[in-house]
Amino acid sequence: MGYSTPSCASEPPDPTPADSAPASQPPSSASAVRRYEVVFGPGAIDPDVRKVVRRLTRYGHEAYLVGGCVRDLLLSRSPKDFDVATSALPEEVRGLFRNSRIIGRRFRLVHVMFHGRKVIEVATFRRSPQASSDGELIRSDNAYGNAHEDAQRRDFTINGLFYDVESNQVIDWVGGMRDIRKRLVRTIGEPEMRFREDPVRILRAIKFSGRLDLGIAPAVYDAIVYCREAVQLSARPRVAEEILRLLRSGHARRTTYIAWETGVLDVLLPELAALLYDADGDDTPGAHVWRHLGYIDQRHQDGHTLDDTVLWTLLLLEAMKEACEGQRDRSRAISDFLEHLIERLAITRRSADGMRRIVSALPRVLAGRPGRLARAESFPMVLDVAEAESLSQGQSTRPIAKLRASFRARKQEERARR
Repeated sequence: MGYSTPSCASEPPDPTPADSAPASQPPSSASAVRRYEVVFGPGAIDPDVRKVVRRLTRYGHEAYLVGGCVRDLLLSRSPKDFDVATSALPEEVRGLFRNSRIIGRRFRLVHVMFHGRKVIEVATFRRSPQASSDGELIRSDNAYGNAHEDAQRRDFTINGLFYDVESNQVIDWVGGMRDIRKRLVRTIGEPEMRFREDPVRILRAIKFSGRLDLGIAPAVYDAIVYCREAVQLSARPRVAEEILRLLRSGHARRTTYIAWETGVLDVLLPELAALLYDADGDDTPGAHVWRHLGYIDQRHQDGHTLDDTVLWTLLLLEAMKEACEGQRDRSRAISDFLEHLIERLAITRRSADGMRRIVSALPRVLAGRPGRLARAESFPMVLDVAEAESLSQGQSTRPIAKLRASFRARKQEERARR
């Protein structure tokens, strides 16, 4: 992969140094676009994605790869999926692909389906929404627009890049190539305004910084700190999902540290943040939190997907253990502790019930006496948490490995009898 000089009339000035860079402002018109010749390696772009883009352009529509897939390709990462943005309306896209369906009510998208359950999402260009009349929070985001309006409405410059697969060009209306090269997270537009429009963007900034190993532009960092209380205004299920994405990213420890450092964790999970302020000793609850997060990251790197219930449990295990101290009924103490979190973060009842059962059973499992629990379908989740806890305490995980092997052998026997 290589970059060439942007194809504009004159050479742009050198980017402002990161330590004094102002928040980037979106260009005022489509004429401010810069194009960069970028050729990705063979197989970098899914061939089915190329088919979708080429069919759209063959029928007279604009169509580009957009967002995270372009960002990841430029950062030499493999995109999790590919999204396409187009000038075609959803009905027009549906008419071009028999293997597609229109989804959504507020803003319709088209899913083009291929063999192996592969889905390519195609969205019509949108323009920036207007803030609601009762404040700055965005309530609706469903107005069609053109390509440069679609780029400007995105959250961060690194997510506002478009890629033309026909000309092998990155199209940049928002200064995203500058920030890709400088490895910076920067908002499109004034950061405080963008965070107040949609406070979940604060969590997304933290996620991108942690997962992609990017710095945060100073103005953006300051706005995160200043606006962190606004996260409480966001829809609770969205916040819960973003927290899970932080944990699933493979960089749970780093992203949690950024959330704690900026004070965002004090807003979302003050019970957890309080433990981290006292993590100097090797055997403090805060030190164990960091080890649990390290375990999550290691399992991700080993290719294992941990259940959401396990992720929530490991994140909050030390706080739940503190809630159990001096309580005869551990299960009731945990239920009381979680009730506040269910209200604050919309943790699902399934996860909350699973967390309660896991933490209640943990002492017996660590002592090698799981009893009837060893036959439960949820036993592997208990073992995941027990393994993390053993590692955190510097104890051998061999007893956990034996219990895991016994569970698998029992399941194989049951399947063989059927």
